[in-house]
Amino acid sequence: MPEISRFYGISIYIYYNDHNPPHFHAIYGEYEVLIEIKKLSVLAGNFPARALGLVIEWASIHQEELKKIWNQARNFQKLDKIEPLK
Repeated sequence: MPEISRFYGISIYIYYNDHNPPHFHAIYGEYEVLIEIKKLSVLAGNFPARALGLVIEWASIHQEELKKIWNQARNFQKLDKIEPLK
């Protein structure tokens, strides 16, 4: 699993050759959620409300970078890393 960022115990991943729509995975303990990059909405899974808020805040700051990394993954290129939420 290619991790692209980590903050406050939350790990963010984008998988190579994953299904559409463009999305990323966030994992926090036993929770996992898939977030659509374009709409920043939950596609699947569940997360504690506070952790989900942090993920959405981070994703809104880095939305263009997430789109770029999604394309890197689709083309089996090395994935860039994204700064954590501070």
